[in-house]
Amino acid sequence: MKNTISQKYVISYITKNYGEMRHCPKKLVSALNKTAKSFDLNKVNLFHYIIERKPTISGTQSYGFDTAFGREIRKTFEYNY
Repeated sequence: MKNTISQKYVISYITKNYGEMRHCPKKLVSALNKTAKSFDLNKVNLFHYIIERKPTISGTQSYGFDTAFGREIRKTFEYNY
């Protein structure tokens, strides 16, 4: 799987699953790219972790709660966004 994510993918996924796109897809993708680079993560897995809290990144959740690593990823994403 390629480690890329596009605005088109983000818009398509969010509108298909949640309806209206309420955030700027350009900023969202930019924040995903910066955060993924900081932690050496797969961008698509990071997208699903941020948007849906899916346990797609190892070590980010324990018993359904974010670990310190998971919280740091979310905090970095929030800062980048």
